[in-house]
Amino acid sequence: MDISIDFMRRIAQAAAAETLPRFRAQGAVANKEKGSFDPVTEADREAERAIRALISAEYPDHGILGEEHGSENISSRHVWVIDPIDGTRAFISGLPVWGTLVGLTIDGDAVAGMMAQPFTGELFYANGSGSHYEGPGGPRKLSTRKTTKLAEATLFTTTPALFKGEARNRYDAFERQIQLARYGADCYAFAMIASGSVDIVADPGLKPYDIVALIPIIEKAGGVVTTFDGGPAENGGDVLAAATPELHAAAMAALRG
Repeated sequence: MDISIDFMRRIAQAAAAETLPRFRAQGAVANKEKGSFDPVTEADREAERAIRALISAEYPDHGILGEEHGSENISSRHVWVIDPIDGTRAFISGLPVWGTLVGLTIDGDAVAGMMAQPFTGELFYANGSGSHYEGPGGPRKLSTRKTTKLAEATLFTTTPALFKGEARNRYDAFERQIQLARYGADCYAFAMIASGSVDIVADPGLKPYDIVALIPIIEKAGGVVTTFDGGPAENGGDVLAAATPELHAAAMAALRG
């Protein structure tokens, strides 16, 4: 099946109606994780409710997995995976690098997805027609850069602190081979691979709702997304995305040490 761009726009608009009025509004922030800090806001919860309502009305037989409101009917062949605000830490800090992620899996494979950043007015999406962008500068088809060498690459990771023990040593050695390394940006960094501005994102410990929507956006633009060991990334884990197969192979080898 194919997902229309009209439906993705409707999801983006419904989510934006809940997120934008609360962005930079100094609303309450709750912590979901005792002993650590995993923030959640009213915007997260209400945006997911709005998205789930649209999906349930349009595709009542499909399953849904959401970060804030759990799962329903996930034995279905078709499962929608939702992160209403990927980058809640950026959201509560007033930084516009968060986004709404909604992806569709069929039999476990990510086949369509969208990342919407309503503050900048941007929508990145992938369906059967390829990977596309709508926003400032006008609509265009997305295509990754053709970078193949680590020494010419731009790398993003959320923070090197997420790499623990020997994995941190391997990451540090990997980063030293990179031309430019930057931190943060959450889902926006992955979208920048598809748009041709970033070459690699390496992020450990992702959940399915952090990555499912982004997989088809990157893959249909020419990139590669797997776990660090080359497996499928739909279930999350340590995720490596790169602009070209050659660069992905080089990055994977470097991260293995």
